[in-house]
Amino acid sequence: MADTMAEEKTTDDPSPRWTRKPRRRPVRLIVLFVLVVVLGVAGYFLLRYFGSYESTDDAQIDGHLNAVSARINGQVNDVLVEDQQVVKKGDVLVKIDPRDYEVAVAKAEADLADAKASLESSRTDIPITSTNTDSTLRTARSMRVDSGAGLIATQRQLNAAKARLETTQAQVLEAQANYKKAADDAERYKQLVAKEEISQQIYDQAEQTAAAEKATLAARMASVIEAQQNVIVAEATIEQAQARIVQADASIQAALTAPQQVAVSQAKAKSAAAKVALQQAQLDQARINLSYCTIVAPVSGIASKKTVEVGQNVSPGQQLLVVVPLDDIWVTANFKETQLRKMKAGQKVKFSADAYDHEYTGHVTGIAGAAGSRLSLLPPENATGNYVKVVQRIPVRIDIDPGQNSDHRLRPGMSVDPKVYLE
Repeated sequence: MADTMAEEKTTDDPSPRWTRKPRRRPVRLIVLFVLVVVLGVAGYFLLRYFGSYESTDDAQIDGHLNAVSARINGQVNDVLVEDQQVVKKGDVLVKIDPRDYEVAVAKAEADLADAKASLESSRTDIPITSTNTDSTLRTARSMRVDSGAGLIATQRQLNAAKARLETTQAQVLEAQANYKKAADDAERYKQLVAKEEISQQIYDQAEQTAAAEKATLAARMASVIEAQQNVIVAEATIEQAQARIVQADASIQAALTAPQQVAVSQAKAKSAAAKVALQQAQLDQARINLSYCTIVAPVSGIASKKTVEVGQNVSPGQQLLVVVPLDDIWVTANFKETQLRKMKAGQKVKFSADAYDHEYTGHVTGIAGAAGSRLSLLPPENATGNYVKVVQRIPVRIDIDPGQNSDHRLRPGMSVDPKVYLE
């Protein structure tokens, strides 16, 4: 009976069991093919999406740190800022005692006024020197002429005085002879009158003649003395005239150096002008130093790292605090060198900060000229036998689009995750 049922079953379904499965396989193949196609398309677009940008978590916000330092020596009188205080460009931060520098400005002003007065005097000396030398030259030449004429006249007077001296000396000799003769006659007549050989009248007349000759001799002697004095005076006058001639010649020679004297005056004026410029520069420097007593914020930002206190003595170059501007910040992203194949300036960037749940936009500004390791303080030395290749990272600057940080929430040093879209 079992055989009969088997035969009947075989008779009703003539196809064997292994021939019925292929009817379901085409459906499965189709489903599998569709699934592969969908996955392939999805993978293609997924690969295109992930290949359309490059990202890194080695990135942070960068910005300027404007150090505020003293430019002069002095004692701090007032500190008008605290840490984390918002300041604007030009706000007064620190004041230094200005009294020493006010005194320096006053001294520089006085020195400048003195130098200007010296310059005016030197400039006035130039025409005065020129005029004086011209006048001296004319006067000396006139003196030279007058002295020459006076010398000639005095020489003539001397000659005349010498001639008169010779004449009076001759007259003295004549008067001496006449007086001797008259005196001898009177002595002889005295003896004769005593013997009454001649009359008393003749003797008296001889006495009178001797007295007259004596008086004449005295007068002639006085004339000789006067003539000698005239000769001496004439000789002295000649010496004076000769001295005046020498003096006039010297004055002429001195006056002939007028161009040199004017040049000297001009040189003094130039020196005075240079001194004025020097004193003006010193005054400007003193005023600048005085202005340094008031230290202002170089930029707008947040004051940080304050180390200055009232009463502290500061010196040039000493850092007092730091102002961090928040309007001029950017992102420095250290991409692997293998990520830079298609990266270039101008590409769009999106990034998020670890501190905030907000997405920011920006653009690539530039790629550094060397790897970060090469720019480090101690660059690696690979010229060894155990060299191991390490993928280097290149700093890329990303500028934040305008208005993205208007709330100033981004601060230098914050970590960010940028995505640079390559297409």
